Amino acid sequence: MGKESVKIIGSWFSPFSFRVKCGLDLKGIEYDFLLEDLMKKSRPLLEEYNPGYNKQNHKIPVFVHRGKSMIESMIILEYIEETWPDGYPLLPKDVYEKSTARFWIKFIEDKTATFFKFFLTSGEECEKAQGEILEILKTIETQSAIKNDNCKFFGGDKINAVDLAYAALAYWQGGMEKVSGVTLLEAHIFPKVHAWTEAFKTDPVIQKNLPNFEELLVFFENAKKYGYLQTPPK
Repeated sequence: MGKESVKIIGSWFSPFSFRVKCGLDLKGIEYDFLLEDLMKKSRPLLEEYNPGYNKQNHKIPVFVHRGKSMIESMIILEYIEETWPDGYPLLPKDVYEKSTARFWIKFIEDKTATFFKFFLTSGEECEKAQGEILEILKTIETQSAIKNDNCKFFGGDKINAVDLAYAALAYWQGGMEKVSGVTLLEAHIFPKVHAWTEAFKTDPVIQKNLPNFEELLVFFENAKKYGYLQTPPK
């Protein structure tokens, strides 16, 4: 499929930018990825394209199609699916299965802040976040589609939007755990979730878009030291 004036404004370290890039690649849609440095005071691309932009709320990624822009990665993925419905499906066609997919997307979206609290806080607040993450992992392990032996991914045998929603758990969480010195996603406790993360990371489209892990560790070390991911963008 040819390029159709599609742009993503995002950052190299963002799992939310990663979601959109992978969604487009799975669909076979060409796009331009415009790298934005969120540490700079001047962010002209975000000022131009980000709806409701202000300097305290520089959300990424921003998706631009035919000159119109939008934010929130999972909303963008739904837009991509509805705009280019043919070819690779990011969401099921069946109404019930689509509703179930949306439930699991919302489940992890509502928990995003907990993972950042685990990484950026200390003491009782951090311990509370760790306990909550273990409960989240237990729920995914025992109640989501990946509990079934015939489901390699949340969407069955193919990656879909639900898997992309959980991308941070598959890769970024490992970096945060390594920098924090605390391991939560242990293979012997959560074998289904762990197997899913390994399958997810070895998919060719996913591999192509994952940030370099060593560079990500350096980023997380600085983030933990200076605390500049207090409000994670979506």
